[in-house]
Amino acid sequence: MSAPTSAIESVLVENRVFPPSDAVVKAARVSGMAGYDALCAEADKDFEGFWARLARENVNWSKPFTRTLDTSNAPFFKWFDDGELNASANCLDRHIGTPTENKTAIVFEADDGAVTKITYKELLARVSQFANALKAHGVAKGDRVLIYMPMTIEGVIAMQACARIGATHSVVFGGFSAKAVQERIIDAGAVAVITANYQMRGGKELPLKAIIDEALAMGGCDTIRNVFVFERTATTCNMVPGRDKTFGEILAGQSTECAPVPVGAEHPLFILYTSGSTGKPKGVQHSTGGYLLWAKLTMDWTFDLRADDVFWCTADIGWITGHTYVAYGPLAAGATQIIFEGIPTFPNAGRFWQMIEKHKCTIFYTAPTAIRSLIKAAEGDAAVHPARSDLSSLRILGSVGEPINPEAWMWYHKNVGGERCPIVDTFWQTETGGHVITPLPGATPLVPGSCTLPLPGIAAAIVDETGNDVANGAGGILVIKKPWPSMIRTIWNDPERFKKAYFPEELKGYYLAGDGAVRSADRGYFRITGRIDDVLNVSGHRMGTMEIESALVSKTDLVAEAAVVGRPDDVTGEAICAFVVLKRARPTGEEAKQIANELRNWVAKEIGPIAKPKDIRFGDNLPKTRSGKIMRRLLRSIAKGEAITQDTSTLENPAILDQLAKAN
Repeated sequence: MSAPTSAIESVLVENRVFPPSDAVVKAARVSGMAGYDALCAEADKDFEGFWARLARENVNWSKPFTRTLDTSNAPFFKWFDDGELNASANCLDRHIGTPTENKTAIVFEADDGAVTKITYKELLARVSQFANALKAHGVAKGDRVLIYMPMTIEGVIAMQACARIGATHSVVFGGFSAKAVQERIIDAGAVAVITANYQMRGGKELPLKAIIDEALAMGGCDTIRNVFVFERTATTCNMVPGRDKTFGEILAGQSTECAPVPVGAEHPLFILYTSGSTGKPKGVQHSTGGYLLWAKLTMDWTFDLRADDVFWCTADIGWITGHTYVAYGPLAAGATQIIFEGIPTFPNAGRFWQMIEKHKCTIFYTAPTAIRSLIKAAEGDAAVHPARSDLSSLRILGSVGEPINPEAWMWYHKNVGGERCPIVDTFWQTETGGHVITPLPGATPLVPGSCTLPLPGIAAAIVDETGNDVANGAGGILVIKKPWPSMIRTIWNDPERFKKAYFPEELKGYYLAGDGAVRSADRGYFRITGRIDDVLNVSGHRMGTMEIESALVSKTDLVAEAAVVGRPDDVTGEAICAFVVLKRARPTGEEAKQIANELRNWVAKEIGPIAKPKDIRFGDNLPKTRSGKIMRRLLRSIAKGEAITQDTSTLENPAILDQLAKAN
């Protein structure tokens, strides 16, 4: 923990409550708070028995497990470890011989709007064929394969094919730099790369294979024997004889039948690297059995999945959300899902709403950053407002990636959900494998900005710096006190870093989420206040950045987005710096000073004078990755007046850094 962890003050108050309708409660898988409480009580009464029952009911085992949880080498917990299964078989083969085999598995909409559909039976055949191609080129159980692909059906096929033969995949977002790719290949010891010649984003053809070539040319990637290239576009790319082969070449003559390889429940299904500002990439390793169980179960619980649902998670497969709620969870649950190649603003900012109408989407799951950018677009152009599309098919909305501020929640609820769709504001991380704190649509009364309550079996708590519980209403450190099946198993090649980062001794060995949080005094609902590293210490007051950001964005007539960071200050210890995007042209000069003062006064009224930002900078946008994540570490450097020396190749809009650095 790199920040002091004494009590974090909670200053945001939210009193609006939205209970689920009687009809939603009646039809839900987990019906009402009574249904939720019953599951929690079962977990409390017999923790291992609870998880064993769920694992037997939701996962197909080629060799049944007899041991549910092994804690003998904590925190390296093992779940169902004497059992065997195959993740691909649990996503595809399980549906063969049932009506689901002829059901549409994926509705793919390309960047240009072209639509392709594939059934479960067809998807199994293509995954099996690709798995055979991998085996024919020497990829075997236990090998690591790096995947650097566009958001297409082929990306999911590549992941499933690796799982089918017991190879461990490591997906790298198709926007990371060559250096990032090289580091991940070296750390994972990958034997092959699966990529594409180009990807299509916003009407533009962007290179992928060229970045792989650059990464391999940097050296140190001697383990790579093959590079398999999906020809997404007709444009040619460099191909190295002997090493590089197109999908067409490797698939020719391969059978569409491939028996799934059983693996132990603790076999590494994938390694997913989390990006950091410095140092060695951190490879989060997940198991097969526990991870798959939670992916399937949270599809059923959190999204209240029904047989006729059309599910759409907008995340890229390069992130954990795209792993759990695109590549594995929906398929394990037998859902029909939408996969979208493009960006939400091309050819216009109404693309999401138009696609929901076109495909009759029923469950829509996206990020707060996307919602906030689309709010700005809709309020500036009525032609791209959600009201211009028929969204009546929707029944559940979801939010993922970071806490959603209450005013964005309200806009989402009203303008997208028509004030009838429950919003599941999901808290989880790469390390947790799936949702850990989230409302259940047919059970939980909703409070804007709150992820509400832990899922059954998740022992979430808020503690002080010594691991002792804090009272409801007081802020502290978010931890999970007991292991759960989908938890991180280790950091690849670095078990000591794993123990120190996630299970520090000073917190009694609890799992450290790295976030500050508070539980409401009335309902005990959780609200995330920001990363512990983002807690500001202003004149002795410790405040989460998310609350100040929420206060700024609640000025709905003026502010579209805001990001808050701290910088050292001789007087107050830390000064609050706010980067703000307005719902109008970026102001300069005296006008900027006037609006900044207006916003400071607004924050003082909403929270208190102590929370007034000392610096407010206006920009046309905020620095974001292509997945929509705001890069606050870059903003911290700008606030301190430091030169940006970190890798910015993943940014969608790198030019914004210069604009914000020059802003006053």
